[in-house]
Amino acid sequence: MPLTVGFDLDMTLIDPRPGMAAVMDAVAAECGHPLDGAHFAANLGPPLDMVYRDFGVPEEEIPDLVARFRALYPEVVIPATVALPGAAQALAAVRELGGTTIVVTGKYRANAALHLAALGWEVDHLFGELWSTGKAEALKAHAAAVYVGDHVGDVRGAKAAGAVSVGVTSGPCDAAELTAEGADVVLPDLTAFPAWLRANAERLSAGVGSSSPR
Repeated sequence: MPLTVGFDLDMTLIDPRPGMAAVMDAVAAECGHPLDGAHFAANLGPPLDMVYRDFGVPEEEIPDLVARFRALYPEVVIPATVALPGAAQALAAVRELGGTTIVVTGKYRANAALHLAALGWEVDHLFGELWSTGKAEALKAHAAAVYVGDHVGDVRGAKAAGAVSVGVTSGPCDAAELTAEGADVVLPDLTAFPAWLRANAERLSAGVGSSSPR
């Protein structure tokens, strides 16, 4: 079967932390709630509504603060974001093998698309506002054999989709956390991913599940 590989975005393919912290601090200054941009940026993964709840924002204010964050985002975060090591090569490796690339992220899809465009990356499918096991629907719809992410939530999404979970420690979760959650493979970053993918592509394309390639 054709090889489909899914990727998370924040702290898997890109590092948006400086801009994310700046936008959260800007929202805090406007709304008066004790939002901590540095803490938020160091723990990227969960969707904004969940983040605001954890900061103690009243439920009725969350939709407006989500909208404000998204409005400030393009001018602040996009230009301050850099690609993580090996990201472009990882995407290219999937294409070289004749595969399909999909990005499944908790980020607002329109802003995720801006990141891809700014970096000149073309992917076959992009899904936004999906978190943890909620990512499984998109992964299963495209029969993803692999899902790569930096967070335990990404591992849960991969496992729920029956995909091989590849964890990278470029985000807030270390190797022990990712392994304990059930990641099949853990890498320091994406630089080693192309070689791993080439070595396992035949088995993955044959439909080997999340129990084997290492």
